[in-house]
Amino acid sequence: MPRMHRFWIFLIDLSLWSLTGYLAFVLRLESVQGGALHPLLLYLSVAALVKAAVIYSAGFHLRSWHRVGLRDLRQLARGVAVGTGLMLGVALLVSGVPITVPLLDGLLAFTLLGGLRTTVRFRTEQRARAEVLSPMRRVLVAGAGEAGSIVVREMLRHPAQGMVPVGFVDDDARKQGSLHCGVPVLGTIEQLPEVTARVHPDELIIAMPSADGPQIRRVVDRARDAGLPHRIIPGMYELLSGEVNIAQIRDVNLEDVLRRKPVHLNVEEISSYLTGSTVMVTGAGGSIGSEIVRQVMPFRPGRVILFGRGENSIFSIQQELLRQWPEVDHVEIIGDVRHASHLRTVFERFRPDVVIHAAAHKHVPLMEDSPSEALYNNVLGTRTVVSLALEFGVKRFVNISTDKAVRPTSVMGSTKRLAEMVVACAAQRAQPDQAFVSVRFGNVLGSRGSVVPTFLAQIRAGGPVTVTHPDMTRYFMLIPEAARLVLEAAGLAQNGRVYVLKMGAPVRIVDLAHDVIRLSGARNIDVVFSGVRPGEKLTEELLTNEETLEATTNEEIFVVRPHEPAPEFMTSHLAHFEELARREDYGSLRQLMRDLIPESKMQIHAETA
Repeated sequence: MPRMHRFWIFLIDLSLWSLTGYLAFVLRLESVQGGALHPLLLYLSVAALVKAAVIYSAGFHLRSWHRVGLRDLRQLARGVAVGTGLMLGVALLVSGVPITVPLLDGLLAFTLLGGLRTTVRFRTEQRARAEVLSPMRRVLVAGAGEAGSIVVREMLRHPAQGMVPVGFVDDDARKQGSLHCGVPVLGTIEQLPEVTARVHPDELIIAMPSADGPQIRRVVDRARDAGLPHRIIPGMYELLSGEVNIAQIRDVNLEDVLRRKPVHLNVEEISSYLTGSTVMVTGAGGSIGSEIVRQVMPFRPGRVILFGRGENSIFSIQQELLRQWPEVDHVEIIGDVRHASHLRTVFERFRPDVVIHAAAHKHVPLMEDSPSEALYNNVLGTRTVVSLALEFGVKRFVNISTDKAVRPTSVMGSTKRLAEMVVACAAQRAQPDQAFVSVRFGNVLGSRGSVVPTFLAQIRAGGPVTVTHPDMTRYFMLIPEAARLVLEAAGLAQNGRVYVLKMGAPVRIVDLAHDVIRLSGARNIDVVFSGVRPGEKLTEELLTNEETLEATTNEEIFVVRPHEPAPEFMTSHLAHFEELARREDYGSLRQLMRDLIPESKMQIHAETA
């Protein structure tokens, strides 16, 4: 605000407040002639000095009238109250000034100054509405709680956005027919089609940040029945942080498409082995690795080693830890699990107690074209980490695997099954105080390159959304669920076991695609089928024919006792793999993978490097 403008506001406030002092005398004494004139002049002179000091110190002149809000009016009320208190003292000292004059003065001042500010804001918003060139969009809001009220207030404060609230729908019977921020509650969620026919809104905003996936889908389904476009506001943490406004409406909350309640695992056994320990995470810059690091930090480990080869992603998680966990020691190392000498130096330097191995290539179609790279990273890299963990006495080692390792049809799935076998061999050689385990993930929603971000990118580009096959199904889990499963598996510490999260029923990808389209509020987005890609399966499984699920102390986690490979697997067979990978002999690599994985379903065909 320019200095001259602030000066004029100061003069206006002082003039009006001085005027209220004169009006207070007139109202109290009905006449200010004769003997009342001297006390009046003395009161007004002293009051002008007091009021000028209050206006300046309280910063009345620094606050914009065009955007005045409750906080500004509270500050005005406090300043006027202070001025009134001081003038009460003056009234006690100056004879002929009734004690009620300062009280009337303060009441009139707040009414006049506050009313002027409110009028200016009202006129500003009226002009802004009049200047909107396009017609105002009529908006219906689902949820008449705090979140809905915030959204409505934002619309009313910022008419330039071209949105006007016409009503709420809410399932709370006590709210029916009531007004919230001056906007009526017109009906329940189930009555949304009838309400839409009655008030003809252009759009529905779903302001229910604490609702779960099924509740959100119910609202979306009713909106579709009514033919009403819809959007969803962000989560409650964004509302509490004050970051939400009507221009920041999210696309999709991953929990909305999970089709089950998220699993919240028990953390009691986790703290016992993490607190004070040195924890090393390979692939620490990835979606899963970085989330594991985040969930490790609250348990106050002695030190966390973040090992990964992507310097930008490692830098990103490093900066996050410096901001949020400055008291926890953490070290970032750029490196590759395939480089044994460098990895040995890291183990010698830091002597980790816990190793969580999240470094891997994961994209099925890409690995079909680069099988040697998949083998180097997923199998031989795992061998290197496992061997060093055995040598340096690591107490708990957790390998992150995938449901694609079960009866694998792809190079990626086969290399992850071989990695499980590497860990199982290490478990046979482990000391009594060591535990080497694997965990099998389903598809992780929200991880890099996963299906939901891909769908959203296609939607933002105007579609279509591509699905490989109408009958393709997958098990799904959230990134936090996946990370917590890793930590809990290490806490259970049953050497040689494979752990699986209870993920409910598999979900058809085409159903997931339609969910994402609906929850994003997009319209006229087609779903097209592109065909199953090389190495992909229509359905995934959690265990082989030879494996059985057993219960653990946590009802959300199952344990699998896997087939134990022969001891020579870690020596002769992996050496043979390494030789074939070095020669880029893709056909022989595939054949050897199939030979060593009895349940493999991978197709073998002639290839050249």
